[in-house]
Amino acid sequence: MGDTLLQEAAQRIKNCVRETDTVARLGGDEFTVILSGALSSYDVDLITQKILHALARPFQLGNDLSYLSASIGITLYPDDTTSLKTLLKNADQAMYAAKAAGRNRSQYFTSSMQDAMQNKTILVKGLHEAIKKQQFEVYYQPIIQIKTGHIDKAEALIRWQHPQKGLISPAEFIPLAEETGLINDIGDWVFMQAAQQAKSWRETYNPNFQISVNKSPVQFNHGSNNAHHAWCAYLEKLNLPGQGIVIEITESVLMKSDDWIQDNLLLFRDAGIQVALDDFGTGYSSLAYLKKFDIDYIKIDQSFVLHLKSGSDDLTLCKAIIVMAHTLGIKVIAEGVETQSQLELLQSIDCDYAQGYLFSRPIPTNEFEQLLLANLDKPLTGN
Repeated sequence: MGDTLLQEAAQRIKNCVRETDTVARLGGDEFTVILSGALSSYDVDLITQKILHALARPFQLGNDLSYLSASIGITLYPDDTTSLKTLLKNADQAMYAAKAAGRNRSQYFTSSMQDAMQNKTILVKGLHEAIKKQQFEVYYQPIIQIKTGHIDKAEALIRWQHPQKGLISPAEFIPLAEETGLINDIGDWVFMQAAQQAKSWRETYNPNFQISVNKSPVQFNHGSNNAHHAWCAYLEKLNLPGQGIVIEITESVLMKSDDWIQDNLLLFRDAGIQVALDDFGTGYSSLAYLKKFDIDYIKIDQSFVLHLKSGSDDLTLCKAIIVMAHTLGIKVIAEGVETQSQLELLQSIDCDYAQGYLFSRPIPTNEFEQLLLANLDKPLTGN
């Protein structure tokens, strides 16, 4: 059926172009069309739309109808380049931009795409160097127990101090690390740093102190069991109880029904490591996930906290989440708390913990220790 589909797709594309044009299959499900001669942008757009419409029609595969869509990247010779290799690369970049924009559309190559690709290449190379030369640093953001004002937990957040570019946002380099697989090495390093710090702060400030470590969905791959065993072994080496660490995951991890996801989470459970579900309420939240995977903490996404006001829908939603979580024996952390009013409203609906700029931004280890020291004498109720 796959061969039939490709043959039919090729024929439909050929029917949309002129006899002087060329249609070729590069491999997989990718085709290249060469429109020869001088054409106006109107003509190019007309042919592109014909191809999109042709491929959007249902395909008859045996007794079934299949519906597909195409993403088309367009580059111009000689405007964009005179190199055949670069033309193909340009069209490929534009095609991926079309896919990222929602598919079933076309996208012209632009110089900004080239700049973005060059920046991406530089950053990926820099990530390799950063791992070797230890350019990363872990910052910590406090998580406050609302009733007492004590700092009971912290979230570990990675920062990259690039020697030329300065501080690079995780939003810029984490997706690249996930795409290249470097997130596994980076994630292991963050875990070890956080575990060492958790041991130190449990001994110095609070024997029940916990540090949360974010775990990317990419790290939950079919080979991750060995890595997770290594994490548990590292805790044993440090003589740190599993309760000193909380693994933060997103709902996208739980949506994968594979048994190995559950096996991985059970490894943490057996080691005493707790699990928090991050950004709760923004994805396909399901009570079945909470029951099946034995979640310890729910982190209410900051989008619900941002406009928290008395009598607001957001307050009603937060209260409903908290009541549900408590009924299931789950503690609740509210993210993005920035005002005293938000904190008081969260306290009124019995939220357990709060995290946000009201208390502190993510800060380096030495600054966090000063915050912990001050918190021993004075509860943290906001700045």
